[in-house]
Amino acid sequence: MNVERLESIINIFGSLDENIKLIEDELNVQITDRNSELTITGDEENIHHAERTINGLIMVAAKGDTIDAHNVKYVINLVKSGKDDKISDICRDLICISAKGKPIKAKTLGQNRYVEAINKNTITLAIGPAGTGKTYLAVACAVAAFRAKTINRIILTRPAVEAGERLGFLPGDLQSKVDPYLRPLYDALFELMGAETYNKYLERGNIEVAPLAYMRGRTLDDSFIILDEAQNTSREQMKMFLTRLGFGSKIVITGDITQIDLPPDKTSGLRDAMRILEGVPDIAINRLSSKDVVRHELVTHIIEAYDRRDKRK
Repeated sequence: MNVERLESIINIFGSLDENIKLIEDELNVQITDRNSELTITGDEENIHHAERTINGLIMVAAKGDTIDAHNVKYVINLVKSGKDDKISDICRDLICISAKGKPIKAKTLGQNRYVEAINKNTITLAIGPAGTGKTYLAVACAVAAFRAKTINRIILTRPAVEAGERLGFLPGDLQSKVDPYLRPLYDALFELMGAETYNKYLERGNIEVAPLAYMRGRTLDDSFIILDEAQNTSREQMKMFLTRLGFGSKIVITGDITQIDLPPDKTSGLRDAMRILEGVPDIAINRLSSKDVVRHELVTHIIEAYDRRDKRK
C-alpha cells in the first residue's frame, strides 16, 4: 500500500517504527517501509486489518492528534470489530485548549458520546470506571463554556464521605480538612486554566470548589456545576443537589458505582438517580466502560479483571 504524505505526518506519528511494530505484534503481520511504500505480509485477513488500521491512524493524525500506543490499539480494536466508519469520530472536536496549549479532545467513541451529551443536555450523568475521563472532560467542557461566556461561574463539588471522625484528625480549619477530597478537581482546573488564572477567578467568585454540604439552600444560576464521586452521595444528598439547578445552568454528575464507600445500609444517590431519571427529557445518562480508559494500559486490564470477578460472584 502507498502512504501519501508520509513525511508530512511523520512528526504527528512520533516514532513511526514503534507504532508499526505494535501493529505487527497485535495483528501478526510484517510491515516494511521503502520509499514511502509500505509492504504488508501475513494472512490475508490480517493484512486487510493492518491496511485499515494504518489508514485509520492517518485519519486521526490528520486531525492534529498525536498517535500513541493507546490510539493504535483502540483503532485496531475498532477495525477488528468492523467499526472502521467510527474512526473519524475519534478526536473529532476540540473541547478546549489547556493552559500549556494542549488541545483537549475526546479520545474514544464513549468519550465522544459523553461530550456530545453534555453539550446537548442540561443534566448529564456519567457512570464508568477510573481512567475514563469522566471528571477531566466535564471540567474541560466547563472551562470551554466559561471562556465562551455561556456561563458565569464554574462550581465543582464532591461528597466528603469521611466527614466524621477521620477528618477530625487532619490539621487546620474545615476548608483545609476537605481540600484533600477536592484535590482531583483542583488538579484538572490547574492544568486547563493555569494556576494564576485559576486563582484570579477563584478570588472573584467565578470558580468555586467546595464539598457537597456547601450546596444546601442555594439556587445556582448561569453556572456549570460538576458533582464528582457521586456514587458516595445519599439519596437525600442527590435530590438536594439536583434541585439546586437554576436558570442558564448545566449540571454534570460523575461516578463509579463499583466504588461505593457508603455504609451497607445506605443506598447510593447515584444508583437511585440512574433509575429515577431514566427517560426524563433533557437528562442524559452516559455509561463509559473499560474500552474508554485512557490511562496506563494496565488500568484497563485491572478493571476487566475485577469485572470478571464480580460476574463470577
